[in-house]
Amino acid sequence: MTVEQRTVLAGVITIDRGIMHGTPCFTGTRVPVQTLIDFLETGDSIDGFLDVYPYIPREQIHAFLELSKDLTIEQIPCGFS
Repeated sequence: MTVEQRTVLAGVITIDRGIMHGTPCFTGTRVPVQTLIDFLETGDSIDGFLDVYPYIPREQIHAFLELSKDLTIEQIPCGFS
């Protein structure tokens, strides 16, 4: 993970044992990032997620998804087939 990615991550996700027992949550909330993943896995949209959690900024969701994509791609070994 790059320094830039760590900086972005700190503004998007909080992992703190005092908040939801260390479950990764959107910064400033008690909403686990897994909740967004669950919404998307069931075919719901970001808008549907925001209808339920309107206090999470859309930009924070997009930053999380972009960072997740980048980190996933970095973990795929070169020459994977």
